[in-house]
Parts: sequence; C-alpha cells; structure tokens
Amino acid sequence: MRRVGYPKSMHEVDLRELRYFLAAAEELNLSRAAERLGISQPPLSRTIRQTERRLGTPLFHRRHNTIRLTPAGTTLLSEARKVLEAAGAATRRTRRAGREASPLTVTTTPGRSTELLRRITDAYAGLPDATRSHIAVTGYRTQEAALRSGEADLALLSTPFDVEGLCVQPLHSEERVAAVPAGHRLARSAALRCLDLLGQPFPRWPEDTEATRRYWSGQDQAGGTGEGTAQGPLVHDISQIIEVVGLGQALALVPRHVAEANPRADVTYVPMVDASSYHTALAWPEGPTRPAVELFVRTAARLFATDPPPCDIAPDPASLPRSTGTRLW
Repeated sequence: MRRVGYPKSMHEVDLRELRYFLAAAEELNLSRAAERLGISQPPLSRTIRQTERRLGTPLFHRRHNTIRLTPAGTTLLSEARKVLEAAGAATRRTRRAGREASPLTVTTTPGRSTELLRRITDAYAGLPDATRSHIAVTGYRTQEAALRSGEADLALLSTPFDVEGLCVQPLHSEERVAAVPAGHRLARSAALRCLDLLGQPFPRWPEDTEATRRYWSGQDQAGGTGEGTAQGPLVHDISQIIEVVGLGQALALVPRHVAEANPRADVTYVPMVDASSYHTALAWPEGPTRPAVELFVRTAARLFATDPPPCDIAPDPASLPRSTGTRLW
C-alpha cells in the first residue's frame, strides 16, 4: 500500500531556517552569526539562500562583506522572533505538563503584589489536591513576558498589560492619586482632574506604547493621545518614579498604597477625581490548562470574593474568549 504523507511545502520555512536567519539579521555579520550558532559560515550562507528561494524574495542586501535587511527581511525578523518565542513557550509548557509533580510557578513583582500572592499560595497549599507552588519574584513589569515564554504557569499582573492570548481573573482594584513635587502649583489643589495634568512631564517606561502613555499620564480619561505629554526621565520601577517626582522632574499617577508607603516632604499626593483605577489580576495562557492552574485560579477567586474566572479554563481552547489590545480597565 502506498503511504500518503504530508511533506513540507517547498514554500514553507522551518524553525532551523528561522533560527539561522534570526542570528544573521541580528548580527548583520555572517561570521559573527555563524559563531553565535556554533557552525561554520558556508552552511549558514547556504541556509539563508535556501530560505530566500522558499520565500521567493531576497532577505538581505549584500555588498562586499556587509549585509543589511531588505523590507522583506525586516518583516521576517519581526515574525521569526514571534514564531521562535511561541515554539520555545510551547516546549516549556509541554514539558511542565508532562511532569505531574512539577511545582506550580507563579511570578510577581516585589512589594504589595508579593503580599497578595502569598495569601493565595497559603490558601492553595491547604487544599487536599494542591501541588507544590513556587513564587518567582522577578523584575518590575517582566511578569507578562515570563508567562508568555512558558517560564511561569501564572502571573500576578497590574495594569496596564496586554490581554491578547491570556485569561484574566481580577483580584484587587484601587484608586490612583497624583504624585506632585511639593513646590509645584498643582500641589496646592484639594483634588485634580486628568485634564489638569495635560502638558505636564510624566516618567517614561521602557517600550512604552501610546496606550500605556495614556494610562500613566491620565490621558486615557482626558481624551489625549499620550503624545502631547512632556517626556520625563526614563524609569524602571515605582521607587524611581517617586524619586524623579521628588526631584521636580515629573508628575506621576500612582496607586494609593504606593502613596501611603512613601510619605515624603518633597512629594505631595493629591486625590484624583476621574483617574482610571489601578488593577491587579491573576493571568494564565489561553488553551489547555493544568488542573493545578485551575485550582489555583479558583482559590484566588474565592479568596478575593470576586466573580468566577471570566474565561473557561476547561481544555477546549475554542471555547475561550479572546481579547485584543492593552487592558486598561
């Protein structure tokens, strides 16, 4: 009997070709790319030419000993990163799912989020069907990446974050207040509106988007785009925000618990009438879910007396609702 197979189309690119291309595209030097991959340069060059033949378009402009990306190469660079990250995440999640006794890894930031997560893990540990759990305290706003890469099963996230591909269980909400330099004219106000903040400098976060700029500056409520806000210093965590405000370099909108934990003579905290709230939520990837994840989420929902999880965490991924964009609530 003749076997019927499903060979790879001659126009499809495999993961090895994507890895080779990515190394060349990031290094823009074939010798360095080959060294990074642990191979010699000739097979790297052959693979890239093969990839170009598959796609029917050149990926690099070649001149003497230099290379640079073509428009098609720039597009593939962006897509290749996504594909390889997704493949790596799938591998890590599959291995974790195959080890029934492996601990449940939940990631969060230091501070208030760690306290919330400890409450959940303590309640979870007391259940008869609970597995071991491990809290991974990571850098500020790196939790979403750890979740998407498969390095963590769940993450405690705070607004704003991208909900694409994630299920989310809201846990806690609180108001934000304006952190204003003590000598600033707005520091004398009894309360502020988001419109009062237009034109003021606000701290910048790495990899800011228009949506995150609008959220952090209050322009999501004032109707601005975020582009009109004056740029303040680059920050990486909450403590840096308070410092730049104290130095008079920027204003900021911070959760009330941050204001209460950081009383300072050089910073005045002013109530906001209409700023969007600061939310903390438990998130996990859409799709088939470990029983331990399901039990952990339901424990968190009961503990914080919130509604049941907003997406079905049964194994059928087709039943899971999808959201797009950055969640700002």
